[in-house]
Amino acid sequence: MQHATLRARHEDEAQFATDRLQAGAELAAGLARPQASISPKYFYDAQGSKLFEAICALDEYYPTRTEYEIFRQHGAAIAEAVGQGATLIDLGAGNCEKAASLLGILRPRSYVPVDISTAFLNKVVAPLRQAFPGLPIHPVGTDFSESLTLPGFVQAQPHKLFFYPGSSLGNFGPLQAVRFLQNIREHGGDLLIGLDLVKDLGTVEAAYDDELGVTAAFNLNILRHANRILDADFALNDWAHHAFFNEAQSRIEMHLRARQGCRVTWPGGTRVFAEHETIHTENSYKFTVEFATEMLHRAGFTGLTYWTDPAKKFLVCHARAADA
Repeated sequence: MQHATLRARHEDEAQFATDRLQAGAELAAGLARPQASISPKYFYDAQGSKLFEAICALDEYYPTRTEYEIFRQHGAAIAEAVGQGATLIDLGAGNCEKAASLLGILRPRSYVPVDISTAFLNKVVAPLRQAFPGLPIHPVGTDFSESLTLPGFVQAQPHKLFFYPGSSLGNFGPLQAVRFLQNIREHGGDLLIGLDLVKDLGTVEAAYDDELGVTAAFNLNILRHANRILDADFALNDWAHHAFFNEAQSRIEMHLRARQGCRVTWPGGTRVFAEHETIHTENSYKFTVEFATEMLHRAGFTGLTYWTDPAKKFLVCHARAADA
């Protein structure tokens, strides 16, 4: 799961209308595929973002808690590996809390939180500027899921450290993940990344299907968001949350499964869903250390250093650019 918003990124209504049209076309295309799908970026309207924050506080959802544990236990070693004085580029920064927990020990030259919404970032960095008054902070609003583009003044920094915590790389397929990492590598700079490790089935499935049903509400909310963007008529009561571990692909899959046959319509389109037919909303790949090593090497990184928690649920890796 990764944090983003669609509506908040837009500075004016004309741009919002243009992007809404593009989003509607993307949603319609996904719903028309043989395996209907909705991109996980549409989880994160205002309600979805609040639900995801609630997910991160659940007992079952280990990734956030475990990554913080690694930062606390190994912060000094991470800082030594990374070195001081880097420009810290926080990809998918969200509320910036993870980076904030490391700023004091990493002591970067500047901090560049990157997320889809400049307006949202401007709000969340205000307290950071008060807490770290000597640290230049430059929010960058961009959707980097397809291509990462940085402002020239950021690209020109001599020592860049890309920070990509939270296991969000797992939302990409393996080939997409390598291409994404190559894109980061082409910008020049090192990488500090969080990766969710393969573990026992009960632990990983519970993290995506909690007892309180918060993840179910989060998944169903994507239909509410699709209704607004696409002017569709999804009835949420027709759908149920379905999450499972696909062992062959080493990934959690999240779907919405039709409780009964139903028809969904939107301007210019319609689809009849059979009972138990699904809409695929997210993948979350789980890694082994060996596969993570191979993937990072293929992307052009070397000098890998790993830290993990005692139960080996999660991995934090520092990787150097191959020609550094």
